[in-house]
Order: sequence, then structure tokens, then C-alpha cells
Amino acid sequence: MTLAATTAAAHGFLSPTGVEVAFVLVGLATLGAALVTVTTRQLVHAALWLVVALGGLAVEYLLLTAEFIAWVQVLIYVGSVVVLLLFGLMLTKAPIGRSPDADSGNRPVALAVALAAAAALVWVVVDAFRTTWIDLDGPAQGSTDVIGQILFRHWVLPFEALSVLLLAALVGAIVLSRKKKEDER
Repeated sequence: MTLAATTAAAHGFLSPTGVEVAFVLVGLATLGAALVTVTTRQLVHAALWLVVALGGLAVEYLLLTAEFIAWVQVLIYVGSVVVLLLFGLMLTKAPIGRSPDADSGNRPVALAVALAAAAALVWVVVDAFRTTWIDLDGPAQGSTDVIGQILFRHWVLPFEALSVLLLAALVGAIVLSRKKKEDER
């Protein structure tokens, strides 16, 4: 009998562990933060609630023992994307308080599209993974060791091509941002 089967037999199939309870509670808090993010009329508050929602996702990844993905979530999404969003709000002189332009009056249509998209996403994920079982006896699939082995065995060439593409985009942005000498006169 495997360790997972022994653990399931000892605890019962439907009796939750502490990690599972924490996962559900953090998931509910993350869902609440996401709902506040899309329903608030203050843009800065929406960006700050987005930080809470994305941080909740990082905690969920930690609870799933995918520490590398959790730190990527924190560094890229919480650290970079939200800061870029806040800088964009500050540079465009967006209103700090309530914004009457933030509501277009299409809430019923937006709700219907959101529910349809969520149903389609749930259906696709359930259909894709309904017969897949995770091997809990081996190393965690989101661990740094497993991701490093997969990345450097199978994805070296696309990874390097992406780094060259990002470097070219950075050089292009610098070239486009510089003024010509005639413009300076």
C-alpha cells in the first residue's frame, strides 16, 4: 500500500487536512479580493486589491508546494505588473478618488460574459485533468529542482530565443525613446 493510500485510509477520504482547510480559506479570501478589485470604482484601490488577490494566489502555490511558482508570482505579478499599473495611473493623472468613467453601465452583459468564461474554463480544466493523477511519492512538481530539470532539458532553446527577443525589444525601446539630433535643436 502506498503512502498516499495509507494516509487516505487513516484520515478518511473526505476528511480535510489542515493544508486543505487553509487552501480553501485562502482561496475564499483571494476570491473576495478579486471581486473587490473588479467592482470598486476607485482605481488606486482596485490596484491595491489586485495586490491582495495576486498575493493570495502566491500563498495558494506555496500550499501546493510549488515554491518556485509562488516566488515567480510575487516577483513578476505583485512586484512588477502592479507597480507598472500604479505608475501608469500616476503618469496618466488618473483620478485618485471615485471615477465616474469606471462604470460603463454594461454590468449585466459583463456578468454574463464572465460567468460563461468561468464555466468554459472550469469545463476545460476538469475535462483535461479528470483522468490525471498526481504522483505524491516523487518530488513536488512545482519545486525548483523539477522545474530546473524540465527547463534545462527540454526548453533550453525556446528559453534562449525568448531572452534574445526580450533583449531586442529592450534595445528597440531605447532606440525609439531617443530623440534625433535635429529634434534637439
